[in-house]
Amino acid sequence: MTTPNTVTEQLTRAGQAIEHDSFAVIDREVGPHDYAPHQWPIVRRMIHANADFDFNGLTAFHPRAVTAGLHAILSGRSRVVADVEMICVGLSAPRLAHFGMRTHQFIADADVIAQARADDTTRAVQAMRKAHRLGLLDDAVVGIGNAPTALIELVRLIRDEGAKPALVVGMPVGFVSAAESKELMSQVDEVPWIVIRGRKGGSTLVVAAIHALLSLAEAAQT
Repeated sequence: MTTPNTVTEQLTRAGQAIEHDSFAVIDREVGPHDYAPHQWPIVRRMIHANADFDFNGLTAFHPRAVTAGLHAILSGRSRVVADVEMICVGLSAPRLAHFGMRTHQFIADADVIAQARADDTTRAVQAMRKAHRLGLLDDAVVGIGNAPTALIELVRLIRDEGAKPALVVGMPVGFVSAAESKELMSQVDEVPWIVIRGRKGGSTLVVAAIHALLSLAEAAQT
């Protein structure tokens, strides 16, 4: 038996009504799609975040993505590791706290900046490496919405250094390596992922996808 969502809903009845009405509009206007029932709420919330129906089709799921994400959230031992602070700020602290989750990002750390300069790499690459050194990537929900180099480095860490995130929400936006980085992630089988194919993406989409997973997780609680 599931319980009605309270933690992952808007805090007022007016806010809830607006959000639910928006979802209803999306359901009416979206047209046909091939997403499974457990995938569609994630895509729908992403459409809601940007009023862009292109995400119906551009969003791709590893077969185990939603199951793995929910298992991590409900375990009470997971965390969110992000490429940029914007994702951490955008995520609802009370919703994360309900599941015992915290956020981590290292993009502006002095040691990350110094190492990026020394190695002639990006801060995003070094931030992912720091998260791995600290043991934070394993069993984490990793959200990448800004830096394609972070996603490329994460794939390397998975393949070459044994990093084992619970789920990768890989949605970097841009014109240089963004599409390629997501295509690279989609070729990984050992770690589940949700990606947006092509150039579109962004931190807002990562936040929307994680919030949708949190909502599904609350609905699954008994």
